[in-house]
Amino acid sequence: MALLEVKNLDVTLATSRGPARAVRNLSFDLDRGQTLGIVGESGCGKSMTALALLGLLPENGVTTGSISLGGQDLLALDEDAMCGVRGNRISMIFQEPMTSLNPLHTIGRQVTEPMLIHQGMTRDEARAEAVRLLERVGIASARQRLDNYPHQLSGGQRQRVMIAMALSCKPDVLIADEPTTALDVTIQGQILDLIADLVSESGMALILISHDLGVIAETVDRVLVMYGGAGVETGPTASLFQHLAHPYTQGLFAAVPKLGSGGKGKSRTRLSTIPGLVPELADLPPGCTFADRCDLADDKCAGTMPTVHDVANDAGHRVACLKPDDAKSRMATSEAGA
Repeated sequence: MALLEVKNLDVTLATSRGPARAVRNLSFDLDRGQTLGIVGESGCGKSMTALALLGLLPENGVTTGSISLGGQDLLALDEDAMCGVRGNRISMIFQEPMTSLNPLHTIGRQVTEPMLIHQGMTRDEARAEAVRLLERVGIASARQRLDNYPHQLSGGQRQRVMIAMALSCKPDVLIADEPTTALDVTIQGQILDLIADLVSESGMALILISHDLGVIAETVDRVLVMYGGAGVETGPTASLFQHLAHPYTQGLFAAVPKLGSGGKGKSRTRLSTIPGLVPELADLPPGCTFADRCDLADDKCAGTMPTVHDVANDAGHRVACLKPDDAKSRMATSEAGA
């Protein structure tokens, strides 16, 4: 049994336009020490999936399916029981620490709170552990920083505080939602290296949500590509990056700037883009959600849900597409012409 098992997860939001399926029939699993990257455009369901795992959906959200952590069905828990899981067995590094940290409370109070609630520590014990955690995540003069407020820290320091808070109860699963947003490149690298080291040390499972394919390539073992709330391709990172099997995944990678593509004269090329827009969640087509943006799609794609295929010669690499052979042929042609 995997540490975390998500099966046929659906998240439906009640809106003025009717039900909106923010996550659709999503399944994946994670063992201890494994790392999973979730990628896709804004609005594809990445963060909503994370909130469903934590039981933090908005009041208009309804979740069906199964989320099992160590054999315990999290969707069967009431709010009181879920409070014992959230921040304890599953923790999250939120996207923007300046809005996630409480500006009215000191860093020390915020880092020690999970340990006081979940670990039963005394205030002195929690404060000592908070100093150790802040030192581990690279905060200088950690003992003095406990009495600082969030606005007195830099962006990189605030993100390190968020990591310390997430790790305070030694969780089984750590979710990092765009953990390097608004940080400069040097600090981004430091934060990602820190997260990787901490995951390796503790043996926890990591879910990394990111728009940055370079970050995903260097950080995780497996990748899940989401579009329109559904998983369209998943597999080991090296395999997926080498054999892009879904037209949407191909479009994402084609839009990444290539070294030298911005040069002068004949070497200068325009970045590829995916035409059209992500469909409205309250108005999803009956078939493939990517059909109206895919140049391989036909009438069958627009009206039929795609089936899941194993990608040949790639163990664990799967794609949800009605035309996997056409996508594979196009990719081979593109690589031959590169």
